[in-house]
Order: sequence, then C-alpha cells, then structure tokens
Amino acid sequence: QVQLVESGGGLVQAGGSLRLSCAASGRIFSINAMAWYRQAPGNKRDLVASISSRNRTNYADSVKGRFTISRDNAKNTVYLQMNGLKLEGTAVYYCNASIVLSGSIWSRQYWGQGTQVTVSK
Repeated sequence: QVQLVESGGGLVQAGGSLRLSCAASGRIFSINAMAWYRQAPGNKRDLVASISSRNRTNYADSVKGRFTISRDNAKNTVYLQMNGLKLEGTAVYYCNASIVLSGSIWSRQYWGQGTQVTVSK
C-alpha cells in the first residue's frame, strides 16, 4: 500500500558529500515524522536524523553540524544532505516514515529498503 524508495547512496571519499532522497508513494493521507537511520555491519540500526511534520529536526550527536535533514511535503519526500563524511559513516541508510493511509485514522511506521553509503580513505 505504501512504498518508500531511497536513492543517492554510493561511494565517497572521507570529507566528501552525498545527498540521500526518500520518496513515499501509495495510498497516503498524511505523513507525520520522517527520519533516517543507519546500520553498519554488526551494529544495531541507529537514528541519524528526524524531522516532524512541522519541520522540527533532531540529530544524532555524531552528525550534528555536518548532516541536514529536510522534507518536501508536496512530493512526500525526505532528504538527507551529508557533508564531511567520515569513515564511520559507512552503513546502510534507511528511510522511515510515520504514515496515515487514506481512509484510516491511525499512523503506521514504514521503512525503505535501504541504500548503501561507503566512505573510503
């Protein structure tokens, strides 16, 4: 009923930049909070940044000042601009959204399939 499709991952040198995008589609009535998580091999999935429906943002301490989350409500899309990437930024990045479907009054969490970001020396 709902799909989240991420794009923008890839290979980048340390200190470089990438911009991730995540577009939601389907029977969407509204989208509440949207967020980006990441999971490195052997680690749990951690929150990187989140943004509310009113554009209130929250960041993990490790990315503050380097990453920026934003959203385009007309396109049901959330972005993550990543600058100053570090080696420890290598991970699969997942999009998450709290979505109310058409005809429903409840929100539900949806996940994207993930996009690989690899930071090299």
